[in-house]
Amino acid sequence: MPTPVKTSLDRIVAAGRDLLEQGGGQKLTMQNVAAKVGVRAPSLYKHVANHAALLTAVAEATIEDLIAQLEATDGSMDALGRCYRRFAQEWPAGFRLMLTADVAPEIRARVADPVLRVSRETVGERHALEAARLLTAWITGFIEMELLGAFKLGGDVDQAFEYGLAGMRRALAPDH
Repeated sequence: MPTPVKTSLDRIVAAGRDLLEQGGGQKLTMQNVAAKVGVRAPSLYKHVANHAALLTAVAEATIEDLIAQLEATDGSMDALGRCYRRFAQEWPAGFRLMLTADVAPEIRARVADPVLRVSRETVGERHALEAARLLTAWITGFIEMELLGAFKLGGDVDQAFEYGLAGMRRALAPDH
């Protein structure tokens, strides 16, 4: 009779996401994940091939979570931007990992879909990709600076974000 499975990929990934948020990439080790799910480290290899595969699985789960949250918005540029920012504030280490990890192209395409859709609606098909990149780059840069604590000149950061969203809407407006 085979030995019963004591953990699952879902539990491993959830533990990995928690560890990542608690202590960054240094904390996301096979040993720490194994301890968190209550198995020995070699048992993890039944579910993930190595540490790189663990990072990819954690990044993909993080992106899937973001996709679900983006899909729950009204799909407007403002709602998508606010959702993306809120997500990054809730999962800052996961946010950074999902930007750098080697994830499946189809997952990257799915997370890009809402931004490409709003870009098409705003600027048309011809410049949709450029508009989506502009919007994503501005929002991601703003969020990263915010997470790093780089906004030190005072003022209301929430108000600055809203100002930036309004500026993006104006810049991408068809008559601009």
